Amino acid sequence: MANDNKNRDPRRSRRLALGACALAALVSGCASTANNPKDPYEGFNRAMFSVNEGIDTVLAKPLAKGYDAAVPLPVKAGVGNFFGNVGDLWIGINNGLQGKPADGASDLARLLINSTIGIFGLFDVASEMGFEKHDEDFGQTLARWGVGDGGYLFWPIIGSRTLRDTGGFAVDAYADPVRWGIDNIPVRNSTYLVRFVDVRASLLPADKVVEEAALDKYSYIRDAYLQRRRSQIYDGNPPRQLED
Repeated sequence: MANDNKNRDPRRSRRLALGACALAALVSGCASTANNPKDPYEGFNRAMFSVNEGIDTVLAKPLAKGYDAAVPLPVKAGVGNFFGNVGDLWIGINNGLQGKPADGASDLARLLINSTIGIFGLFDVASEMGFEKHDEDFGQTLARWGVGDGGYLFWPIIGSRTLRDTGGFAVDAYADPVRWGIDNIPVRNSTYLVRFVDVRASLLPADKVVEEAALDKYSYIRDAYLQRRRSQIYDGNPPRQLED
């Protein structure tokens, strides 16, 4: 028995040491995500993130999966093209507001071409003709005007934003061509729902990647959003930042 105890003690000590190291790594990892200067409202954001996860699990994701399974690929492509074409109007206006008239003119040309030759935007003929698809919104416009981020926020349904981009989103929602182009309220609301489900369905392939890659899903999504947002504001060529 004495020999057995002697043999077991070193193994037990090693297991305890490994457990202590794992705990220390976990604590240090949690500490690295807390007190992030870009996320001053983290407590609120994590609560809203949990609410959104519940809504997504119960409602949004099942709808997206049903849509993805039931709707043929050409129809889904047409739906995405249609809403992309509708958005080109506001994208063009934002490019103009950002002092990029050539890009704004290209966006309006896309709208004209796809609305006619592309049959109300169901087909993206303009891209085939060399007119690049841009991605601009009023939050980016505010950033180009010098408005600071103002801290990261997470909202149920609409997801990641900064304080500046939350204000920008409100303007985007007010200026949405769907809002002004459809007078019938039930039809307009149905159009909003189809667009939401189509966008959520397009994100389904990313779900597994996030689940597998993220130890902390909230932090992973936050950091990815902030990095992508910075790239969008500088049209894919952001200046280098000094790291602490």
